[in-house]
Amino acid sequence: MKTATPLVSVIVTTRNNTETLSACLSSITAQTYPAIELIVVDNNSTDDTKAIAARYTKHVFNKGPERSVQRNFAVQKAQGEYVCIIDSDMELADAVIASCVETAQQHPEAEAIIIPEESFGVGFWAQCKRLERSFYVGQDAIEAARFFTKHVYQQVGGYNEAMVGGEDWDLSQRIRKVTAIARSQAYIRHNEGRLNLHKALKKRFYYTVGFVQYFQNQGAKNAGAPAASVFSYYGLFLSHPGKLLRNPAYGIGMLFMKTCEFGANALGYVSATRKLAAKEAK
Repeated sequence: MKTATPLVSVIVTTRNNTETLSACLSSITAQTYPAIELIVVDNNSTDDTKAIAARYTKHVFNKGPERSVQRNFAVQKAQGEYVCIIDSDMELADAVIASCVETAQQHPEAEAIIIPEESFGVGFWAQCKRLERSFYVGQDAIEAARFFTKHVYQQVGGYNEAMVGGEDWDLSQRIRKVTAIARSQAYIRHNEGRLNLHKALKKRFYYTVGFVQYFQNQGAKNAGAPAASVFSYYGLFLSHPGKLLRNPAYGIGMLFMKTCEFGANALGYVSATRKLAAKEAK
């Protein structure tokens, strides 16, 4: 039986996240929506992550090895009618959960909701990432859902635990086969911290390797990558010249960083395919 204020289980996965976790969890406990269950699933942190989490909720668990496993484990523990998946470097505007519930109740045909994101951080590259993310709002081929009915999440099997990279898009694609996806009006703020180019490229390389390994090892006939191609990204950026030229330094920096990230994707793909080929040759 549906209620006017259904319980929402907000799930945060962690691993050595002392720098951003307090701000993340504080933003969740400060939500205007009154019926929230906060669940934190840590992956064997060696710092004070678990101690920080325990200040905000009694629902602190340990599970690994990757975030897809952590998220699915948390949903099994969740008591909410809805589940909302948040990363530990994110901060919620105070009405995000209320906006999601309102959207879900206004659109009962949609059992998943995209929450748009905006970046913030310290330094030049963080400002470039903030500019980049601003282009993605409203782009179904790039954004992925984070708020779901628990029913539809379990119906499609949750996140694919074999995937390290691309699992958000994969889940959204599978959900689109059984229900619609709506959009929240409130934003998540994504803390990029003191972002540097090396850190961004290393992260992109890591997730590309995992993504390729999944497709080649598992077949992944039903899994989905973002529909946008490399050229589609550039087309999107160049379709808003005013935004790029508002601050030319950030515009040029963003295009350079994105080009480097695509290069890291290519290197990750080559590395993964070579390793798999060598493994098969043995």
